[in-house]
Amino acid sequence: MNKVLKFFKPDVGKKNEQTREVWLEKTLKAIPAGSRTLDSGAGTQQYQRFCQHLKYVSQDFAKYDGTGDSTALQIDNFDYGDLDIVSDISAIPEPDLSFDAIMCTEVLEHVPDPIAAIKEFSRLIKPNGYLLITAPFCSLTHFSPYHFSSGFNSHWYKKHLPEHNFKIVEITPNGNFFDYVAQEIGRTDSIAKRYSGKKMRLYERVAQQVLKIMLQRFSKHDSGSEELLCYGYHVLAKKND
Repeated sequence: MNKVLKFFKPDVGKKNEQTREVWLEKTLKAIPAGSRTLDSGAGTQQYQRFCQHLKYVSQDFAKYDGTGDSTALQIDNFDYGDLDIVSDISAIPEPDLSFDAIMCTEVLEHVPDPIAAIKEFSRLIKPNGYLLITAPFCSLTHFSPYHFSSGFNSHWYKKHLPEHNFKIVEITPNGNFFDYVAQEIGRTDSIAKRYSGKKMRLYERVAQQVLKIMLQRFSKHDSGSEELLCYGYHVLAKKND
């Protein structure tokens, strides 16, 4: 019975955030206790919970209010909480070599000049310190007007991190082509209501479900499609000594 239910209710396209959070928790826990760690672009500081063993410092520009310019995807409310640093990500008011680690999670697509942010991280991280980045490979416009790039593929990191004195330790794709397509198919109903004023019909919902079943089968047997498209990459880099 469970196999039947799983077949007709595939979970393909539903694990983007879950997979990212598992990676973040695992990777942050491996950073030595007491390390001074900057959460750059911390937003609501949702990942502070993974940093209880660290000296956590939050930073954000603190201008997004949840509605933005009311176009594209917004989230209605947004509470930064008590940020330690309010500044531009490319000009953080801390001395050189101030941090043992920096994490920057789902932020770079919202930065007008992401390479300047990488340069700033290199200035702030101590030799042999850690840089954790997650960012989308491809994303819909969200938090507009503070959305400047649809995403980054693996070659972006492989070019720009070494150029700014980082050695890549790990670069792991989140999902694959089929997972990503399934995620977007899952948005069809809400996007259709908003932009066409139409609801999905019963046969269209059936077709949607059939497509998800198909994509789950392909994803299960996937071998390398993340090079074409995936949710994003999880990157761990180390500052050269």
